[in-house]
Amino acid sequence: MGAERIVIAMSGGVDSSVAAALAVEAGYEAIGVTLNLAGDRSRCCSLEDADDARRVAEDLGIRFYVANYAERFGREVIEAFADDYLAGRTPIPCVTCNKRFKFDYLMERAGVFGAERVATGHYARLERDPVTGRMQLLQARDRNKDQTYFLFQLSQAQLERAWFPLGDLEKKAVRDRARKLGLETADKPESQEICFVPDGDYARVVERVRPEARAAGGDFVDARSGEVLGRHRGVHHFTVGQRRGLGIATGRRLYVRSIDAAHGRVLLDEVGGLSAGGLRVGEAAWIAGAPPPGPVRARVQVRYRHAGAEAVVTPDGQGGAVVRFDQPVRAVAPGQAAVFYRGESVLGGGWIDEALP
Repeated sequence: MGAERIVIAMSGGVDSSVAAALAVEAGYEAIGVTLNLAGDRSRCCSLEDADDARRVAEDLGIRFYVANYAERFGREVIEAFADDYLAGRTPIPCVTCNKRFKFDYLMERAGVFGAERVATGHYARLERDPVTGRMQLLQARDRNKDQTYFLFQLSQAQLERAWFPLGDLEKKAVRDRARKLGLETADKPESQEICFVPDGDYARVVERVRPEARAAGGDFVDARSGEVLGRHRGVHHFTVGQRRGLGIATGRRLYVRSIDAAHGRVLLDEVGGLSAGGLRVGEAAWIAGAPPPGPVRARVQVRYRHAGAEAVVTPDGQGGAVVRFDQPVRAVAPGQAAVFYRGESVLGGGWIDEALP
């Protein structure tokens, strides 16, 4: 009987290259697949990255394919990103990309190849709970690289088929392994921005996708007094907590407290007005497959680089949850993900609908 077949998501970067190498070392019959997602709109997930992945696959002696999902990515991720900004939300497209493309669609494609499992270069770990038998999603050993924040939507069925070979490795060890293997991606720089916004100009992407946004505009409003403080070029230029780039002089240090997209208003406040006592999420996902029967204690992370805040999370019975922090948290932005942790284990998470006082 032959070796177990596994599909490796190869982005053309060092992490997925080493993941592929570890799959070969582990005795799998590995098949590399690059998802061409953003076409010519990105420095990441591009045809150039596919060429890098192809060369690594050749070095490792494994089969390699490119799957073109650019049109679907444009509709499901880039257009949704633009629409969220125009609705006054701060989207995090990497969560949707990971769930839909690197797991939903790639796992479908793995079935075509007769592969049961999919490996990726994510920094995360998996363990089976000895009591319940369910899979647990755990933070990576290298906390600075941990990517579980982006994976909270994965189902038990997907976790059963997933493998994260880098979960126990430090980033330096990954690069050292790539150099030792002679992989040409060993010193390739990492992408720090959203793949289709490589220059960090979110508003320009929104206006390219939704040209009508160029004519948008509205008022800056004092969140406490209701006084109109000036005009802005459109709500898609702003996010909760933002201070720089407001383009308004008031003699006070003001931040974006909230965005009223329906009326084109950006509400400004001093830093003390940015604190939230809690938040409400919709579309909550639970790693166990179902919500807990009642309130649970958790550390809640409200953005990728947030250290997390202690809180009580209560399922609302309607598919969402309410979070109440032990201490107020600054700049809770609708559209971001709130991810719930117990120790190093991910309990679940959801999309922030609103900050609560």
